Amino acid sequence: MHDTDKYLIHANITAEGVVERSDVVGAIFGQTEGLLGDELDLRDLQDSSKVGRIDVQIRSEQGQSFGTVTIASGLDQVETAILAASLETIDRVGPCRAAIEIEDIEDVRAAKRRRVVERATELVQEAFEGSMLTSEQLVEQVREAIRVDDITEYEGLPAGPRVEASDAVIVVEGRADVVRLLKYGIKNAVAVEGTNVPDAIADLSADRTVTAFLDGDRGGDLILKELGQVGDVDYVALAPSGRSVEDLSRGEVMEALREKLPYEQIAGTADPREALGSGSTAEPRASDGGAARPAPAASGEFAVHDAEPEADVEPADEDDSEPAAEAADGTDTGDDAEEEEADAGDELEADPEPESLREHVRAVIESASGRVRLVDAEMDSLSEAPAEDAFDAVRDADPVPFAVVLDGELSQRLLDVAAQRGVEQIVASATGEFVKQPTGVRVRTGDQLLAA
Repeated sequence: MHDTDKYLIHANITAEGVVERSDVVGAIFGQTEGLLGDELDLRDLQDSSKVGRIDVQIRSEQGQSFGTVTIASGLDQVETAILAASLETIDRVGPCRAAIEIEDIEDVRAAKRRRVVERATELVQEAFEGSMLTSEQLVEQVREAIRVDDITEYEGLPAGPRVEASDAVIVVEGRADVVRLLKYGIKNAVAVEGTNVPDAIADLSADRTVTAFLDGDRGGDLILKELGQVGDVDYVALAPSGRSVEDLSRGEVMEALREKLPYEQIAGTADPREALGSGSTAEPRASDGGAARPAPAASGEFAVHDAEPEADVEPADEDDSEPAAEAADGTDTGDDAEEEEADAGDELEADPEPESLREHVRAVIESASGRVRLVDAEMDSLSEAPAEDAFDAVRDADPVPFAVVLDGELSQRLLDVAAQRGVEQIVASATGEFVKQPTGVRVRTGDQLLAA
């Protein structure tokens, strides 16, 4: 299309036989020649660049041909309309009867104007978005900038300014996590910068109260495992499943730190998030060669003794302040603590292991757990994982499970890997549309199994 083109003529063509593009172009030139006089002769108009090339798209099906014709015109509106109408006089293409019908005459300049308006709208949104701020937003931006500027280094690792002197530190995964905690006024965080835990972090953990605050994914699980091997971890807090610390809001950060658990209660579990969700309390593990480290106060400090007042950390209820203070001093909280531990143990013992596939379905799907459970032929649970990691769990399972219970939609990809591994049954909360369904795997929804 030339820069001088003003209009596009769009036409549909049908032919009672098989024709090709060259046949259509020849018919247009041949059957319109001399029809409109010398001034509107199509060949002369093309030679003078007043009409562009004739674009033909044609296809044949069952002995008939269908297609479109597009002609760019630099003529005025009336002349363009006359030229378009002349196309409808064509009644043969090659040896075949044919018909051309004008679908539309498009104003190229109107289309350009629409694009100008759309692009201008995008530019306004991109260039001026956020330029109008309220007083509160301006104050908050300045505060955040000050906090981010406070980021320093500890032994070459990104850290908050209080890590060097604080008796409690928070170990996170990366620089972005340190920045996020600084934004919320928490200045005693240090990053490991990868799954290979540096010696500086291991040495730091030897004489500090360490809380590992990690992402809710496999990377976070691997870092936690290595921290437990090379350093001394006292408490563990995790971001929600599939989330990163750097993405959490202030409330989510404080909630995750408030619900941290002693490392000893997390170590050795197949899924640390499951242990964190249990809500039970246990004493922190003892450091090497000594007594257990004192637990940080439960008054919202979360081993964040040096948080700025701007962090807006929620204070504890008055009823909890005295036991929390005693725990912070490392003293015995008395008979009440022993009774609470006994009650927590009774609650764990009161939750029996499911003994049938139906019970596993109730535990995973009916309770809306958002997880996947692998079960062997004896109906014992082999492992669990978040529902979004079901494919990896089945692919890497050893031994191969007899059944898979999934609180989520069963996809073709998961069904295929289950069939390849030799899984015999899959029960999911819902099933997708399968292109193919292997005969060796029995597929049911939770509702179908429970109703049977």
